[in-house]
Amino acid sequence: MEIYQFPTRGDNFGVLLHDPATEATAAIDAPDADDVRQALSEKGWILTHILVTHHHHDHTAGIVALKKASGCIVVGPEAEQETIPGLDVTVKEGDTVEVGNMKAQVIETPGHTAGHISYFFLDEPAAFVGDTIFSLGCGKLMEGDAKTMWASLQKLMKLPPETKIYCGHEYTQKNASFSLTIEPENATLQARAKQVDELRRQGKATLPTTLGQELETNPFLRPDSPEIQERLGMQGRPLEEVFGEIRRRKDAF
Repeated sequence: MEIYQFPTRGDNFGVLLHDPATEATAAIDAPDADDVRQALSEKGWILTHILVTHHHHDHTAGIVALKKASGCIVVGPEAEQETIPGLDVTVKEGDTVEVGNMKAQVIETPGHTAGHISYFFLDEPAAFVGDTIFSLGCGKLMEGDAKTMWASLQKLMKLPPETKIYCGHEYTQKNASFSLTIEPENATLQARAKQVDELRRQGKATLPTTLGQELETNPFLRPDSPEIQERLGMQGRPLEEVFGEIRRRKDAF
């Protein structure tokens, strides 16, 4: 599987997946039709599928135009089929999506939206998580609560630690600044924040990240940390409550 990530819409990322054996190519979401077309042209690939994570406009705006031009198959969450244009195939937890020889497991990850899904390609391994996990962050709870999002994050946290995580936005630098307010004593986080600053200074992307890296540095995946619980004054509290407090603080950051 070849993966090509490109910036779009300011702080979004678009991603193309390509199977050289069959020439099948999928876009993860379709933030902007023109940017997806440009990326396809740069790679010399022909779009055959769009794999949608959730219904928000900055992830779906290009679907109709791309489908009209290419005749591609649009796959998306069953729970959001009424709000995503152009869907051909709806999927839910445990379903398998095939694009050429590439196979993805569908994982339901509600919280940011009620029907959000993620796509996990075991052979890579790579997970395309939309706005559920960000590098050093997680999505806002726009259609869910802390309990729902924490359950979704736990699903993704069980993937192999070497899994590459592709997120929907370039938010890492601001997320790093916030993360250091939650766990300032985390030396691995300190080093990563410096690395992120340098990448952004050079105009380079901070993604993909890896699950292992996130487990060590992303406070939203670390509510079990005794240091975080102590800093928040929430020692021994349920993890979903600790997570919820971290999310509340990020919303006000």
